[in-house]
This record gives sequence, structure tokens and C-alpha cells, in this order.
Amino acid sequence: MAMLNFEPKYRVRGGTILGGDLFDFWVGPFYVGFFGVTTIFFSFLGTALILYAIAIGPTWNPFILSINPPDVSYGMRLAPLQEGGFWQWITFCAIGAFVSWALRQAEIARKLGMGYHVPVAYGVAVLAYVTLVVIRPALLGAWGYGFPYGFISHLDWVSTTGYTYVNFHYNPAHMIAISFFFTNCFALALHGSLVLSAANPKPGEVVKGSAHENTFFRDTLGWSIGTLGIHRLGLFLAMSAGFWSAVCIVISGPLYDGSWPDWWNWWLRLPIWSD
Repeated sequence: MAMLNFEPKYRVRGGTILGGDLFDFWVGPFYVGFFGVTTIFFSFLGTALILYAIAIGPTWNPFILSINPPDVSYGMRLAPLQEGGFWQWITFCAIGAFVSWALRQAEIARKLGMGYHVPVAYGVAVLAYVTLVVIRPALLGAWGYGFPYGFISHLDWVSTTGYTYVNFHYNPAHMIAISFFFTNCFALALHGSLVLSAANPKPGEVVKGSAHENTFFRDTLGWSIGTLGIHRLGLFLAMSAGFWSAVCIVISGPLYDGSWPDWWNWWLRLPIWSD
């Protein structure tokens, strides 16, 4: 009922980025918009291309089917459909859908009069994907350096890429990204468990609020970040994880093609360690 009370206030025309009043309407609880239409278009076209590529491929087994990028010999040129062209067009549709969805989020944020933190956060995830399939292959000079679309083939690509640099875990940007991933998971697990414990007390006890939650962390850790602060922290940690994951792959190959364990030899050559 609360949603029904304030939704009419925001379901007004305007605030669009592109297209003006074109598609500036709602279908039930869903805002359409110009970029909602482009999202649907690219999603359906990309899905149709995937199904077509599978239909003319060697197998329907979902675990071993794979839509591969063109051979490295094609460079940055368009390839025939069955020699990597499907991968190129599906990638184009995926980027079109992802970017359209981010812009649709931005339009909704404008209508609600709120900040752009949601589309910006989503944009970091899109950046990580684009880095893998466009930026890094472009820097290396061939679409063939993108990852294939398939369960087993994708895992094989991850393993091969890791062993290409001997041990990818020694990539410093990878270390930072994983640290942010785990810290984000830990911080939001603490937050979620605290909210659940406060909102689901034992039988006979009253439901507790934010004051009790803050008191718990002040008594346990000596300081509480607060209800708004924990969400801002979670946003920062999640965006940092996505950003550094993009950095870790884009520097592997275009900027450094050696062994990551050997890269750390600079640390051993510092005057404090050397003779």
C-alpha cells in the first residue's frame, strides 16, 4: 500500500536522457522508456543469435557447447559467422543491452530525484565485462583474446589465462580485487546478520531497532558505522572489487606479459633486503 501512495508522484513525464516523450510511460510497476526498448531489442537479438549459433553447431549439450571468439589471425576484423562472427555480434548485443539498462536506471533516478549511485555501480560491472571482451582484446590487437561463451570453455579460458602468467594470484591488482570481494562479502554478512537478529527476536522479546544495532557494534568493536554508513561502505567495496578486477586483467598482457611471481622480485631487490 505504501508503494501505491507515492508512486503517482513519480509517474510523470520528463527526466528522460534521450527520446523525449517517446516510450516515456509505465507498464504496471515497470518503467519502459527509450532505453528500456533498446534493452529489449538487444536482449532478444542477442538471445536469437545464441540459439541460432547453437542450432547450427555440433551439440546442444549445455555443458560443452561454446560460442568462441574469432581466431587471433583475424585481428580486429569482422569474421564469418561460424568462425567467430557469432561471438562478435552477440558481444555487440550484450554491450548494447547492458549500457541501455544502465541508462534506463539513470532515467529512473532522474524521475525519482535521487543520485546516480545505482547506475554508476552497475556501470562498474559493465566496465569489467567490456574490459574483458573489448578493451583488452583491442590492446592486444585481436578479438581472439576475448573469453568464449560457454560453461566449460569459459573455465578453460580462465585457467589458461592464469597459467599464461605462471600464477595469476600474484597479480597485485588481482590481490586487491579479491580483497575487496571478500571484505564486501564479510561486511554485508555482518550487516545482514545484525538486521535479522534485531528484527527476529526470541519469543517474548520486542523487535529491536537501529539504536540496538549501533550499540551492539559499539560494545563489540568500539565503533558503529551506522545504518546509512554500512550501505555506503558496501557500495564502495563492491565497486572497488569490480574496478580492480578490470584493472587486473587489462594489465595482464597489454602492460605485462611475464611471470607474475617473477614480477615481485623488485621487492627482494629493495635496499632493506639486499646486501
